[in-house]
Formats: sequence, structure tokens, C-alpha cells
Amino acid sequence: MDFKQRLQYKYSMAGVVEKLIAVNVIAFVLVFLLETISFLFKLPANFLLDWLVFPKELTELAFKPWTIITYAFLHAGIWHILSNMIILYFSGRLFLTYFSSKRLLNYYFLGAIFGALIYMLSYNLFPVFQGLGRSYLIGASAAVMAILVGVATQAPNMQVRLLIIGNIKLWWIAAFLVVLDVIQIPMGNPGGHLAHLGGAGLGYLYTKQLAKGNDIGEWWEKIMDWFVGLFTPSKKSPLKTVYKNKKEKKQCSKSSKSSAYTKDSKDVKQQKIDAILDKISKNGYESLSKSEKEYLFNAGKE
Repeated sequence: MDFKQRLQYKYSMAGVVEKLIAVNVIAFVLVFLLETISFLFKLPANFLLDWLVFPKELTELAFKPWTIITYAFLHAGIWHILSNMIILYFSGRLFLTYFSSKRLLNYYFLGAIFGALIYMLSYNLFPVFQGLGRSYLIGASAAVMAILVGVATQAPNMQVRLLIIGNIKLWWIAAFLVVLDVIQIPMGNPGGHLAHLGGAGLGYLYTKQLAKGNDIGEWWEKIMDWFVGLFTPSKKSPLKTVYKNKKEKKQCSKSSKSSAYTKDSKDVKQQKIDAILDKISKNGYESLSKSEKEYLFNAGKE
């Protein structure tokens, strides 16, 4: 197995969080590599970034609509990408304890979109931004904040162990970062901090709506499925007719969502939860059965 094949194998075996981090890192390296080349050959600076970063002007966005997504995979420096990827890794792993990989992508992309829209609205609404020159948005912070606040809203009392500090509730971490963005608005990069708050707001709203049975990201998931389908070769299935009794299917689905969780005693619940979390730590979230995922999801609501 050569180096290329090993990379392809490792990427295929990686989870959605690791793949998002990989895409961000690759984009970061390529952009700065091209900037180095442009510097050496005296080419126009930032010629690539101009086509990928998110602008504050609606007219400019109309000519570059893809920037509402591409900006969320670009970063301005080492510390910028390092801090975002660390938060994405840990919050993403916690997120997958309660939600699916597809839903994590929903939070990431919708957080990026909502953060960008808040950024553009702020620059065209608040007087403090009037008269400023060209400005653009870059970074995955809004998308990452959507994931962090989303899982903190789902399981606010989950204990997270931090170095030196020790155990701390997840919602404390999310609240600290949100407050930090608020107080830093007058200090510098106000548009960026407002975008972060936009992503955080999306994460909170998304989780609250899911608790009510409303998936506000379903439309985006359909778009992603359609887009992926364009690059997925269709497979012809062998001619085979299967008849299903719809009434039986509905009855089975209802019985599978029984009150097993509510009937368990407190000690039994904790034992089952510990067993499920142990399974996740060894084999990942996708190794869980549907019933185990539902059991863990119900536990997170308490």
C-alpha cells in the first residue's frame, strides 16, 4: 500500500469530525502555499482569498454566492485555525454522543451561514461600521460555536474535565465563550465576534427546536444529499420485488420506540448509559444500534 492509498484509507476510516478538521487543515496549507508562491513571483497578494472569503456587501455576495460556505474553511493564521480545530474536536466528539454525523454537518454549515448573515447585517445596520473600507469574514468559528452551543443546550450538565481546573459543566464552557465574544466586540474584530454569536444562536435554536420535534436543518440535509448524489455512481440493483405490509411496519416502529427508558430504575439507567458511552469510546458513535442511540438521546434530556 503506497502513501496515497494509506491516506485514502485513513480518511475513509476517520469520523466526520476528523474529516472536517482535515479539510480545514488542507485548505489552510494550500492557501498559504499559494500565498508564498505569489510572494516569491510578485503576483497579486490574496488573489485566491478574494474569491473565497465572505464579503460585507450584498452586491459582492451576489457575484460570489459560494463564499457563504467557503469562508468557513479558511483561517487567518496558525492560532486562528488551532483554536478552532481544538474546540471542534472536543465539542464534535461530545455532539456525536447525542446526534448523528449528518446532523453535525447541518450544525456546522448552518452555523457558518447564519454567522455570515449576521456579519453582513451588522455591517450594514450598525452606525459604527459606516464609512469603513472593504471588510471580509474568514474562519470556522461561527460553525464551531454552533456545534458547541448545540450540544451544550442538549446536555448542559455534562461534566467535562479540563486541565488544572478539573471537572466543569459543559454549559459553563459555552457560556464563557459566548460572553467572551460579547465583551470583545469593542476591542477589535467586531464583525467576527458578531458572526460567532450568530453561529452560537443557531446552535441553541436548532437544539431547542429538535426537542420540540422540529428539524430546522432538514432542508439543508436534503441539499447535501442531492449534492453528494451528483458525484455518487448509481448502482443497478438486481430485479427483485419485495412486498411490505405498511401497517405492520408502523406497528413495529411504534413498538421499538417503547418506554424502555422510562421503565428502567435509576441504577439500571446509569449502568446502560455507562455501557453505551464505553462502546462509543472504543468503536465510535456509529457503532451504536438505533435503540442505543434513542436511549442515550433520552438520557440527555434529563
